[in-house]
Amino acid sequence: MTQNLTAAETSSVAATDGKEMAARHYAPTKEELAKPNSDIKIQSVNESFAKQYPLQYKSWKATENSTEVAPAVEADPRMIVLWGGYAFAKEYNKPRGHFYAVTDVRNILRTGAPMDANSGPQPMACWSCKGTDVPRLIAEWGEEGYFSGKWAKGGAEVVNSIGCADCHDTASQDFAAGKPALRIARPHVLRALEAIDKEFDGLDRTDKRAAICANCHVEYYFDKNVANNVVFPWYKGVDVDSIEKYYDELEFKDWEHSISKAPMLKAQHPDYEIWMQGTHGKNGVTCIDCHMPKVQDASGKVYTDHQIGNPFDQFESTCAKCHDQSKETLQKVVADHKKDIKDVMLKLEDQLVKAHFEAKAAWDAGATKEEMQDALQAIRHAQWRWDYSAAGHGSHMHAPDITLKIIASGLDRVADARQKLAVILTKRGVQQPIAYPDISTAEQAWKVMGIDIEKERKAKAEFLNTVIPQWNKEAKEKGLILNDIPPAK
Repeated sequence: MTQNLTAAETSSVAATDGKEMAARHYAPTKEELAKPNSDIKIQSVNESFAKQYPLQYKSWKATENSTEVAPAVEADPRMIVLWGGYAFAKEYNKPRGHFYAVTDVRNILRTGAPMDANSGPQPMACWSCKGTDVPRLIAEWGEEGYFSGKWAKGGAEVVNSIGCADCHDTASQDFAAGKPALRIARPHVLRALEAIDKEFDGLDRTDKRAAICANCHVEYYFDKNVANNVVFPWYKGVDVDSIEKYYDELEFKDWEHSISKAPMLKAQHPDYEIWMQGTHGKNGVTCIDCHMPKVQDASGKVYTDHQIGNPFDQFESTCAKCHDQSKETLQKVVADHKKDIKDVMLKLEDQLVKAHFEAKAAWDAGATKEEMQDALQAIRHAQWRWDYSAAGHGSHMHAPDITLKIIASGLDRVADARQKLAVILTKRGVQQPIAYPDISTAEQAWKVMGIDIEKERKAKAEFLNTVIPQWNKEAKEKGLILNDIPPAK
């Protein structure tokens, strides 16, 4: 094929072929996406199981007690700079109970204020972790039918929050007989597990119980080259370096930073990955053991608690099964790990903020794309390590040693970025240190980053007052929900 090409042309063809081969190997083509499958039956209405499994249902519903909406970017305005040009800079809240998954994605500023099914900033894939209607729709529409289009397309369809059918084959005889009937019905999750030699049907019950959580608590990206479908970047490994290499080889970026112009990566919530690398994961202690223990009701009946709580809240059923230290001793150990991680994480944030503004100063001084390339790549790699660590829920408990190493490597890379930028700024005659803007409050940070937060909030309020009632009405008419979805706050 390359017989009559020049050496440069041959190299270009080889690079293109290699990139296409990597894409084919690492992610499904459109033809490989799952087709509609009428054999998969999913009852997505969580309330329909309340009578059959009252204890499990009651404990699941108790996740509604997690009512607090705790803003994160207001508490740490550095994040507004770090996510400049990306919707997370507008609003990011600390996670709360499964009961609110649909409510929270509707209300977050990141999903915008789409007034019809074809508008808005986000793709349909943004629903993919939010509830039991997702596997139902994939089975009915196929993956291409489900993933294609805007987020608002699913507004009247994805209405049942994370619940029974996300983890169990609720239509099976085993489930009817009171057995777990564990199942993953999201094809993209099954593909990802196969990539790390964890084909779901071949796993033992312990590994299945952990893999179920990988439905949602993972790092992922949307493959814009296919159908904006969800892909887990695990084909080289699940650690921070392997995922970074995967993204770099595909030349993938989630967005371009608005001031530094760095090609950025946004980590989601790589809890499953970090857990696997930590001492609990290596010793077969799963998410279920700590967050969904076996407990007894007042009559002595044993059942699995579905509240997904803090392990210390049920210490005797969780930590004490393995540890002989007191609850207070272990709580102090965990608190110390959390403080250590938070301290160095903030140091990394401070350095990254400065790097983004220094890159802007370099661009403003006339720096070229070629000059900036290595520095921007170093910013990308440094912030990826911060985000991978920060986005993991409970990484201070799952794998504090791994998390500290990741942050340390991020500090190393941001130092490299800033050194490279210092050379460029000196060459361009820019006095250093540059003048860094005041971002000490969220309001000041939003202003610096060009975000009109009041405009965003006003548009969202109109959406919530006009569109959401229509979604709820349509869902009720279809029999998809029995009760109104709770409001955000």
